[in-house]
Amino acid sequence: CCPPGKPTLYGSVTRRGLRSDGAPDIAASEGFVVGEVSKKSILISCPHENVSTKFLAPYTSFSRIHQKSITCLDISSGGGLGVSTSTDGTMKIWQAANGEIRRLLEGHVYDVNCCRFFPSGLVVLSGGMDAQLKIWSAEDASCVVTFKGHKAGILDTAIVDRGRNVLSCSRDGTARLWDCGKSACLGIISDCGSPINGIAVGTADNSLNLGSPEKPPSEREVGTEGKILLLAREDKKLQGVGLQSRQPVFLFVGSDAFNCCTFLSSTYILAGTQDGNIYQLDVRNTSAPIQVIHRSGAPVLSLLPYRDGFIASQGN
Repeated sequence: CCPPGKPTLYGSVTRRGLRSDGAPDIAASEGFVVGEVSKKSILISCPHENVSTKFLAPYTSFSRIHQKSITCLDISSGGGLGVSTSTDGTMKIWQAANGEIRRLLEGHVYDVNCCRFFPSGLVVLSGGMDAQLKIWSAEDASCVVTFKGHKAGILDTAIVDRGRNVLSCSRDGTARLWDCGKSACLGIISDCGSPINGIAVGTADNSLNLGSPEKPPSEREVGTEGKILLLAREDKKLQGVGLQSRQPVFLFVGSDAFNCCTFLSSTYILAGTQDGNIYQLDVRNTSAPIQVIHRSGAPVLSLLPYRDGFIASQGN
């Protein structure tokens, strides 16, 4: 238990056997109390600090897809397929139901940092340390398109609408918009001089002024109007940029490097930092966060909207 500003309390749980209903009989060491126990969860509380946490058993575990740490994964929109990258240097497509490996995607040099399905679920977008962005067929594992232009490793990607245009961000400090049909760069959306660790694209609230483009957008740009691009930057800044205008919309300074960001709605956004803060902001007024959530000092690595809330993963 990590009470803010106080020493961390450590404890252990021990299984003593089985109860008559088949659930394990579990006891906790001093300072902790075991609450409800089922075959799938254990509730542990720390009465002294008036906090509790439910530990959940995994629904399913797939241990044969990769040999080392998994750095990124995505599930297709229909839920049938998963794609993942690992520090073992591989990127694989597998069946979400049973973890059976379907395809090995080979072609990046060095590590692959990010992967995601297009809305169709038939195509995968990936970015690697080789500064290349690639599009793959999930059906036959062929690399259909390779985009080159970044000067350093690609750290995150985003897909605009159905995917005629895609976005990427890199250690080189730029976020770029690409045309999949012609495999060409449509422009640099932002060049901020600091690595961009994560991006997210969303429809902006109508009241937000996204600025006007300095020159008319290319006819190859599809679905960029009315969109805002979030940039989670290494220099402790979270930035909003008009996707079509390329104009800055807001700049928020946080407590540490921003690792990830996401939209909860057209007005509310979330961003996570290296020192464990999750900021909730209103894009219409970013002068002060709506709330700052701090569960532990471990880095916030990813954020995902879920039902009425969100899921966060941390480096602990």
